[in-house]
Order: sequence, then structure tokens, then C-alpha cells
Amino acid sequence: MRRNQAQVLSTQYSVLSTEQGLPILAPGHVAVLSGELGLGMTRLGLVMLSGYTEGTVAYLDVRGWLSPVAAWEVGIEPDRLVIARCNEVIRWGRAAAALLDGAIAVMAEIPVGVKDASVRKLAALARNRGTPLLLRPIDRSVPTGVAHLVLNARETTWEGAVDGHGRIEQRKTLLTASGKAMKGMTRTIKMEDDGSNALRLVSGVAATETRSAAG
Repeated sequence: MRRNQAQVLSTQYSVLSTEQGLPILAPGHVAVLSGELGLGMTRLGLVMLSGYTEGTVAYLDVRGWLSPVAAWEVGIEPDRLVIARCNEVIRWGRAAAALLDGAIAVMAEIPVGVKDASVRKLAALARNRGTPLLLRPIDRSVPTGVAHLVLNARETTWEGAVDGHGRIEQRKTLLTASGKAMKGMTRTIKMEDDGSNALRLVSGVAATETRSAAG
């Protein structure tokens, strides 16, 4: 990663950041992106992958929902992107391990039914390979001690779209950040975009949660 493409987010964060202020994991570190479906964590993960500008990045899709266009729109070049699909619990670990062997950074959804031992084994392999790993659990928790950084989506508010129709004019998502990367602290941060492909982390920490409904 070129130095002019990453900067220290703040003295309270031990991860690097993209130009949007979103974190980039150090080699071998594991992050967990958790929260209910629909709160934008897949997009956040793709933006984090886009921060790795040299080599191939990979996404393990267990739901069959990911469109390559979504990755291209956040800046991942088509010839640097590998998307693998595997929703079989038994084969999931082997598929993810294969991606770790060939990619500079990997994001892997975790299907329902995967055992904790399989998740721990994959995290250990990522550390051994020195490959950053983003885990997106689907309706399950991740074993304690696996993640260097945990980003948990709490709620999303938006303007400009009603009942799934229309163009989003502004969207804000509150997340909590915790883990070793946060030096033992849990902080609430805000991520926002204007409905375009731009996504950024708002500077500063949200001291209180808003009363808006989650979407």
C-alpha cells in the first residue's frame, strides 16, 4: 500500500485508513463487520477492500447477492477482484482458506451453521499468511478474541427514499468500534454518504445515539 493512500485515522485508532477515513487492516489482522442486514456493512467492507490498491482482493459470498458492479463502483478494479460463492457449511472454511492464499485482502461472509472452531481456524490462518481478513457474519456471533477490530452497525437514517423507492439523498449510519484496534475502548462513530458512490467516516465521535428508526 502506497503511503499517500493511507493515513493514521487518529491517535485513538491503531488501524490505517482509506482516503474516506475508513479503516484498513494491517497484515494478518481480522475485522468483524456485524449488524442487521440492510445497514450497509457489505458496502463498508467493499470500501475497506478498495483501500488495498496493489494485488487481488477477494469476496466470499454465501448469500449469492453480491454484484461485481457494487465493488467496481467503490473503486475496486475488475481485474483485481475475485468473487467466490459458497453457502455450504462444510466447504466454507476450505473456500475461504483458498482465497487467503491468493489474495492481498479477503472479505468473507459467514453462513449460519459454521462452528466456532472453523472461524477460529480461518482467523489463525489469516494471521499466519499475513492477509487482512474481514468477516461478515450472517445471523451469528463471532467467537471472542478472533477480531482485532469489531465494527457493529447500530442504526441507519436516510432522506430521499420511501418504502424502497427513490434516490437516497443522505444516509447516516451509527457504528460502534471496539477491539484491540481501539486500545480497549468502545467508541461510537458515524458514517455518511449522499447516495452516490462516496462514503466517508465523519470526524469526531457521536456522543449520543439518535432517536431515528433503523432501516
